[in-house]
This record gives sequence, C-alpha cells and structure tokens, in this order.
Amino acid sequence: MSTSKEKSPWPAIRYEERPWHSVQDEYGSRTQKRLASGSYLASVPAFIADLQIPLDTELQALTEEAASELARFDAEVGQMAAQFASVLLLTESASSSEIEHLSSGAQEIALAELGVQTSENAQLIADNIRAMQAALTMSESIDGIAILEMHRALLEHSNPGIVGHWRDQQVWIGVSSLRPHTAKFVPPHHDRVPDLMDDLVVFANRVDLPVLAQAAIAHAQFETIHPFPDGNGRVGRSLIQAMLRGGQLTRSVAVPVSAGLLQDTGRYFDALSAYRAGDVTPIIRSIAYASFAAVHNGRILVADLESVQAEWRGRIRARQDSAAHRLVGILQRQPVIGAASAAAQLGVSTVNAQVAIDRLVGAGVLTQITDGRRNRIWLAKDVVRVLDEFAARAKRRR
Repeated sequence: MSTSKEKSPWPAIRYEERPWHSVQDEYGSRTQKRLASGSYLASVPAFIADLQIPLDTELQALTEEAASELARFDAEVGQMAAQFASVLLLTESASSSEIEHLSSGAQEIALAELGVQTSENAQLIADNIRAMQAALTMSESIDGIAILEMHRALLEHSNPGIVGHWRDQQVWIGVSSLRPHTAKFVPPHHDRVPDLMDDLVVFANRVDLPVLAQAAIAHAQFETIHPFPDGNGRVGRSLIQAMLRGGQLTRSVAVPVSAGLLQDTGRYFDALSAYRAGDVTPIIRSIAYASFAAVHNGRILVADLESVQAEWRGRIRARQDSAAHRLVGILQRQPVIGAASAAAQLGVSTVNAQVAIDRLVGAGVLTQITDGRRNRIWLAKDVVRVLDEFAARAKRRR
C-alpha cells in the first residue's frame, strides 16, 4: 500500500539528436567510421526543481531509519574528541576515490596531506579531502558557486584547465574514448548544463523533502547532468555530504557513506542507470543501505582508534598536560608528522616538539620513516593499520 505522498513516476530522460564531427573521425577502419558517422543522441534530463519524491510506505520507513542512524552516529562521535571528524573525512574521501578506482594506503595519503611527494593516487585523494572540506564549509547554501568550488578544490592541482566553469564540450561514458555514438551513456549537450544545474540547485535547497531521499536524487541528477569533463563522481558524492550537513542530519562529522557504496558498486551504478530510466527507488535504497554500512564501519573505526589511544597513553611517561600527550590526539587525525608540523599544531617551539616526538618514539608510538637528520618524518603505524583495516572492510561485499 502506498501513502498519500506517492506521486506520479519520476520523469525518465529524453534524447535529442546532435550533429557530430571531429578530425579524429578521419582515422580508423571503415566499420569504425560508419558506426560513428552522422548525428548522435544526447540525453535531455527533466527539470526536477518542483517535483515531489515518490516514496511508498516501505521506502519512506527505510529512509527515516537510515537518517536516524546517521544522526545518532554523528551525535555519538560529536561528543568525542575532535580528531575523529578529520579521520572520518579522510575515510569518506578515500572511499569516494576508490569508487573511481583511485586507491592508496593510509600512509601514502597522510604523506600527501603533509605535502610530501608521493603517488599520484595519494595526491588525488588528498585533493578529494579538500573537496569534501569545501562541501561541508559551504553546506548552508548550496549554489552553483559552491559546487564549482568543490570541483576547484578537487582538480586545481591535477587539471586546472577545467575548473571554475561548467564543461564546454560533449562528454560520454564508456566504450569509445573518441566518439559518443556507441557510448554507454551520453550526458546532456553542454549547452543545456547551466540551466540544468540552476534547476538542481533549487531542488537541493528545498526544505520540504526528506533529506536522505533528497540527497540521493540530487546526487543522481548531478551524475546524469555530468557538468564537468572530469571529477563528476567525486564532486557528486561531496554534494551528498553537503546536503546531509545542510539538512542537519550530520552536524559534526562526514559519515563515510561512500564507504558503504563501495560494498556493492554494481548496485550503485545500476541505481544511477535506473534513475535515468525514471525509477528513483534504487538510488534512494542504495544511499540508505550505504548509510547503514557506513555507520557500522565507522563505529568499528572509532572504537579501534580509541583503543589505540588508550594503549599509547598507558605507555607514555609524561604529565597528562605535556606536549607528548597532546601530540597523541594530533596523531589520531594526522598519523604522519614532522617536527615543524607538530610544533605548529602544538603551539610550541620546534625544539620542544622534537622532545615530544622523541618521547613517543621511546614509547613505541612513532617510528621514523625517513633517512638522515634533516626533514625527518615519523609514522604512527597503529593509526595507519586501523585506517587500512577500515578500507579493507569497506571493500568487502556482504
């Protein structure tokens, strides 16, 4: 039985013919040229700003339960030490990147955050952390400028030529990298992107819709519009975090919903395809189930980090208010550190920061991972292990 809130089905995308010509089409076999000749079909998504979300009784109950779990976990962690907010932001950013097949270990990511040259994937994940931070910072007013800033934070280092504006070219997903004719999905022509994004922003800022379902649909619409040449998936999942924060389901932390999506990316991508066919139920379910998985995994992560911290403090022979004990809290969110970084965060001289580091080395908390005496870097291997275990759980199918 459906509730009175159920509305007409969600509009499926339409298609329009667009002319195609590229100098690259002059190359290839006759068969390839024939398959990619003439016009192609680009999608035309519906405007959604004023639509109601079709939720039957069961789906409404599921989203309400998932929303409650997100809010409860956020409140639990919000009452604990602030370092968990940074750790959860890292795990969300790393998981979102993993969906795009950009993976790296926690140690490499931490080095990239510290500004140390490391793998390209680690650098891209560090940039994704900045994009997530931008999303949370601008969550009270999600507009086109905010979304462009998320994209800028994500790609200004690796692909600066495409940031600061919507795409000005046709893009497509799958099969050929040269032509859209045989692609798995062709997003709307770039001429349509500005109006579609304006419409999406209106939908995302409505206050009369259930937040979790609204965030799921806004994400699916964003991925359908595909407003950038690159980075759409990561920015689209940053948009989910911005909407959860703006809708006050989360107030303190970024619950790692992307880690929940990682457990079944096939279902997630199928849900996006179903959305384009006019069925919103799969993407709402996907985000709801991902929320449950994220909270479960997040609770294990927080408990593991608390255990690590308690064990460390039992080893340290120093006053509770000492720089060494204060450094323990910093290492929970930044497991790779140098003396200058420690000094800046502790508010002490580099000499005193080095004394604190040496105490933690003696307690088995820190291990030096660089050679020589200059620009030394130390690693909190227990935190890296816990973060890598979180990542492994996130990728494990249930």
